[in-house]
Amino acid sequence: MDLNFTQFGVFLGLTALIAFATYWACRGTAGRGEDEVGGEKDYFLAGGGLKWYFVAGSITLTNLSTDQLVGMNGNQMALLAWWEFAAVFGLLMLTFVFIPIYYKYKCTTTTELLERRYNNPHVRALISVLFLLGNIFIFLPAILYGGSQFMISMFDIGQSPIAVPFFGDVDPMIFILSLIFAAIGSAYAIFGGLRAVAVSDTFSGILLLSLGLFVTFVALKAINFDFSGIPKERLTLIGAPDSDIPFATLFTGMIFIQMFYWSTNQTITQRAMASPSVKEAQKGILAAAAIRLLIVPPIIVLPGIVAFKLYGRVPGDQAYGQLVGDLLPTVLSGAFAAAIFAAVLTTFNSILNASAALWVLDIHETYVDKNPNIKKLALWVSVVMVLLSLILVPFFATQESLINTVQTLYPLLSMPILATFIVGLLFRNVNAYAMIITVVYGVLFYGWGTNPFGEENIDLHFIHLSAVTVISSVVIALILSTIMGNRPAWDAHNVFSSKLTPELEAAS
Repeated sequence: MDLNFTQFGVFLGLTALIAFATYWACRGTAGRGEDEVGGEKDYFLAGGGLKWYFVAGSITLTNLSTDQLVGMNGNQMALLAWWEFAAVFGLLMLTFVFIPIYYKYKCTTTTELLERRYNNPHVRALISVLFLLGNIFIFLPAILYGGSQFMISMFDIGQSPIAVPFFGDVDPMIFILSLIFAAIGSAYAIFGGLRAVAVSDTFSGILLLSLGLFVTFVALKAINFDFSGIPKERLTLIGAPDSDIPFATLFTGMIFIQMFYWSTNQTITQRAMASPSVKEAQKGILAAAAIRLLIVPPIIVLPGIVAFKLYGRVPGDQAYGQLVGDLLPTVLSGAFAAAIFAAVLTTFNSILNASAALWVLDIHETYVDKNPNIKKLALWVSVVMVLLSLILVPFFATQESLINTVQTLYPLLSMPILATFIVGLLFRNVNAYAMIITVVYGVLFYGWGTNPFGEENIDLHFIHLSAVTVISSVVIALILSTIMGNRPAWDAHNVFSSKLTPELEAAS
């Protein structure tokens, strides 16, 4: 399909409208100055003033991006809807378990809770480094590639591939579009802080969810709502042992993966931690859970299944873009391009803002300078992260499936992180250095088991292996702590109670 002026005009117009609406909503709310000491709450938590609807919108759009729309539809099967159904469990955990704890400890980052629980800044810094590595090497380049691939597929603007050293043949348009996404997404995160990110997320979310549902309806209508002729394995929600999501994994590693992503991941929880109260945050999270349960699953799997019936197995992650380009009229295709563009920007700038918070508060202020210029430092952190993520885009461009690659790689870092939270919340008097050693074990164990660079060493589905990694890490941390002279003690009542300990009262 050739890009025409009407299509491009609609795309530019809606993109500019979202930017203007974000500016209008955020005007006059800059706070007391992100450049000053103490401005962290203003820049990274929007001054603690996010209403529940902005929390819901930002959580939804931070997660819903091209890795879901492009990657999950690219698999062309219903089974992947379990990632969204199971996400509701993680959001409920955040609502009723983790958010009250973060507010109780007055945290700006999730990792701040770890420093309080282990009474050690090095644990906090190590977990922040793992978060940053995951953002730089997995999430940011995957988002840039997914958005670029959608635009290429939808507008049919691909070029002859060029050879990229170490990666293989890559369409040069991937680099151009990734650079555009990165530049504009960075501007939101750097100059607006979390308030601009959350507001733009919400406005973009209204557009994306509305058009996503419309695309799903149009796709179903194109096949007269008739799924006959589609293989059963593409329609079932009961995964076979050799499928992408074996049914048994829903009761093992899937629980831990969702708990990590929605309850301890700084990029997600930062939105909920920016409300004026626990109740306001909980309303926003529950609204996001309702959206995740009722709206998101159809739009991330049904168009891909329809594409299978219309085109057969579409190679790579091209199914969604091709379907949208073929079925939508010119004006709506331009509008949908704007919605996808917004989805990429919102997720990208959310991760950048969360990453800047982790670096500034958990690492720079601890080891470099206690009183940095927040906004200037966040600028440089974001620039470095963007450049590094752009280098990794070709890796994702040469993978068979975007979403499968992301989901297989991320437990390498996320499961050791989750083990650190579980031990820190459920036990007291744990030796911090025992936990640090355990984190290293968790990364090495999962990495050795899955072996991304060759044949896996443990013949176990990566979701099952995620559960093994978490459980073994918790056990090893407690054993090492005892050996190193700190006898861990059960502390759940103290952590989950609403009262502060004397030490925490003094720190507050």
